[in-house]
Amino acid sequence: MNFKGISYYLHLSCYPVSILSFFNILYSSYFDHYLNLDSYLLTLVISLLSALIFYFISKNAEKNIKFYEQLFLIFLVYFFVSLLISIPYYFSYYQLTFVDSFFEAVSGLTTTGFTIFTNVKILDPTLIIWRSSSHWIGGLFFLIFLILIFSNFKKEYKLTHLAHNPDKATNLFKDTNKIITKVFFLYFFLTSLIFILFTFSGIRLFNSFNLAMTISSTGAFLPTNELSNLIKTPAQSIILAMGLTFSALNIYFFYSLFTNLNTLKKHYEDIAILIAAIFFSLVLFFSIGKTTYLIIFTNVVSSISNSGLSSYNPPNNFYLFFIFLTIIGGSVISNSSGIKFIRIYILFKSSVLEIFKLVSPNIVLDQSILKTEHKINNENINSSFLIFICFFISIFLLSSVLSAEGINFENSFKLSILAITNTVNSSLYGIEEIYFSNLFTSSKFFLILFMVIGKIELLSLLLIVKKVIRRN
Repeated sequence: MNFKGISYYLHLSCYPVSILSFFNILYSSYFDHYLNLDSYLLTLVISLLSALIFYFISKNAEKNIKFYEQLFLIFLVYFFVSLLISIPYYFSYYQLTFVDSFFEAVSGLTTTGFTIFTNVKILDPTLIIWRSSSHWIGGLFFLIFLILIFSNFKKEYKLTHLAHNPDKATNLFKDTNKIITKVFFLYFFLTSLIFILFTFSGIRLFNSFNLAMTISSTGAFLPTNELSNLIKTPAQSIILAMGLTFSALNIYFFYSLFTNLNTLKKHYEDIAILIAAIFFSLVLFFSIGKTTYLIIFTNVVSSISNSGLSSYNPPNNFYLFFIFLTIIGGSVISNSSGIKFIRIYILFKSSVLEIFKLVSPNIVLDQSILKTEHKINNENINSSFLIFICFFISIFLLSSVLSAEGINFENSFKLSILAITNTVNSSLYGIEEIYFSNLFTSSKFFLILFMVIGKIELLSLLLIVKKVIRRN
């Protein structure tokens, strides 16, 4: 294991936390919010010291780390950066335990949105910004991980090679700066656009800022207790729906939209997701009734993007349908989690093709993936099916633990799916009344583990274990 090379990338992951800490220090000083100022100073010092230590460890190291080392790095980043983010929670006025602080930090960094706080209104404004910013940093990390690391063609279980990706990472160290810069500016542009639109729609500046960071990262931390306190007009609802839709699509969709419209033809996956969202919304609109199409569409894209934000309570018999949408997920190169739309497509189409072959063995069938040059092959099917199996094994394991510790089976099942898809518990899924601060410590640790696994998938963990076993 190349620990020196891993340390190099680990030191880079500390700087966003340092920048966020410095921003909160300035904000606290300018607006006289001194309640948690010392905790941000401490976070700034610890994050910078950690970055320096990891940098000196990585001196003269081979920085182009192998695939299994890349997976190990992702686990380390999620857990170590969450430790840094948990410092202001732990040393805040609200007297959180270390476990609760770490739980809140992991929920933020994985853009899940589970929260220990039952009343956001009592929080210090700097801590509200800290929560939303943890979502934004987590979204940025995830996009960079996807493009830099999971573009490895030897391991296709992330299927990033099937999505439009003009910056394929053939050499991790060589391509790092170029890809990070482009992804950062695309992500920053999306966040800024949402922020500006919310501000002009009448939402106050502070709330627009936090809401923009949350939506662009497909998170769910809000600056208030209810989304309905922020989204009150049709214009604001349209902006919310637009932001959630864009967050579920390929991050390069915006780049193609504003630079070269001809490359939009390569975004077959994103076009298919948009068509699916419109179709599901129409089905639900005519099935549910008693509400507007805009509200239904917003809830559909909120589920597909794995945000879960909603101010609408659907009828009880539609809860599972919205949960099903969270399992599907959005584009491969987006902040959404879940199994991913393209994997569901591959499994469905390959099943249909097999049925046709049984009925008519001599028939010639189109095996292309979303009308691209890529064809469905055994490796695509096997990796998609393995992810599918691992996903439901994860649900079984987590729901069993939660059920054993006192949560009823229905809520355990729903909460397990939402944790693994990094989707917040909300009225959209009929499970908003979960008080995470009252859960057993063991339940919190299992939720923490599966929130991280939800971002990088159980198969990643299995690959690392397989590598360790082979070495021994």
